[in-house]
Amino acid sequence: MSTKSYFDALDHKALASEFPIQDFLKTYKGMSRDELRSQQEARFAKLMSAAWKVPFYQRHWGDTGVEPGDIRGLDDLSKLPTYSKSDLMRSVEEHPPLGDFHGMNAGGPGQGLPLIFHTTSGTTGKPQPLLWGPKSREVQNILLARIYHLQGLTSEDVIHSVYGFGLVNGGHYIREAIQHWIGAQVLTAGTGAETRSAQQVQMMRDFGATAIVGFGDYIRHLADVALEEGIQPGKDIRIRTISGHIGSESTDDLASKWGAEQVFDWYGVGDTGLIAGQGSDQSGMHMMEDAQFVELLDVDTHHPVAEGDVGDLVCTCLYKDDIYPVIRFQTQDLTRILPGENPLDIPFRRMAGHMGRSDNMVKLRGVNVYPQGVGALLSAQFSETNGEYICLVAEDSGRTEMTVKVEVTNQQDGLPAQMEELLKSRLGVQIRVEPVAPGETSSLTQLEARQKPIRLIKA
Repeated sequence: MSTKSYFDALDHKALASEFPIQDFLKTYKGMSRDELRSQQEARFAKLMSAAWKVPFYQRHWGDTGVEPGDIRGLDDLSKLPTYSKSDLMRSVEEHPPLGDFHGMNAGGPGQGLPLIFHTTSGTTGKPQPLLWGPKSREVQNILLARIYHLQGLTSEDVIHSVYGFGLVNGGHYIREAIQHWIGAQVLTAGTGAETRSAQQVQMMRDFGATAIVGFGDYIRHLADVALEEGIQPGKDIRIRTISGHIGSESTDDLASKWGAEQVFDWYGVGDTGLIAGQGSDQSGMHMMEDAQFVELLDVDTHHPVAEGDVGDLVCTCLYKDDIYPVIRFQTQDLTRILPGENPLDIPFRRMAGHMGRSDNMVKLRGVNVYPQGVGALLSAQFSETNGEYICLVAEDSGRTEMTVKVEVTNQQDGLPAQMEELLKSRLGVQIRVEPVAPGETSSLTQLEARQKPIRLIKA
């Protein structure tokens, strides 16, 4: 049983001082990497103390021969094995219903704390439990609010959110971040399965939405729905800012569809919360390194990649020392660190956006192909596309083949051949392209029903 209420279990003012929002740039301006490292080390020591009380880590680390005294600081982090969602789901299977990767049992770090429970969206399989204590939940909210603040969102905005609700974390987390720390009005629409798309654009018009937050695929789709409903984006709905998970989508196209002044990208996963996000400087994603320690590892060797190379992002959450410590979580998302000093004069590194998933990679004749990259290439080079696509992979006479169904607004002779030639020249491998009419991929991508549409189906 919890012995404290959510509000009794944390000090909001102290958290806002430790992890500033409005004063973020002022606090870190001019700070050296050495000063930042000292702050990280102090938080890491507290995190490790909590993690050694968790059965999952005792087993996961003990199996490799690691003992508590072996990890004296962040320089020793590489001695610990990484883990991924598959390890957590195995924990859930062996220790139902929540697994043993938390500290809620007697003697654990979360003893007596209220539990916040949600799940992942299940995009890559069965939904995974996501667990927080009040502190880790509010710091997660603060980090997102910090990025929203850097992107110019204020208490005067009316923010339309298309993140999923239900058990899924996304919608609840975004709503909390905005309401607790930005103070803006939120239209909690969710996905098209939760609030019909036609109804969403009517609500946006009627309630005067000024910003949209969510996944770029569905935000783009909503602009098309608005036009179908006789509602003109930019005139009937005046969107100032779009912020969400844009990835390799064209921000210029998204801004044009809505008449938005700016489109911002940010990155995080359910277990870690926000890791990095763009600010008004648009110089890449600023990694929140006072709260997140990021490594980029080679997909095959798990060794650190060379500076500037693409790698699998592995994250240690320096602030999650209550219910569920996160140490060397392998996100299976690909990105790279950007070179040069931070133009905001803060000691945080910057990363590129989400560049695909290592577990969604398809090997065609020795070439690594990522569905997200295929879709981005076609959308960027062919104005006939509307941004919707699905990659279908199957074995043909013992050889792996990929077909891309891509929605186009204007079927022209020779278009499939042109698209195939582009992919072959850019990716170095033959991929079949099948242009289809708008809406024809929706039953496969489940665009209306999921906050993250499916982009790869393997037969």
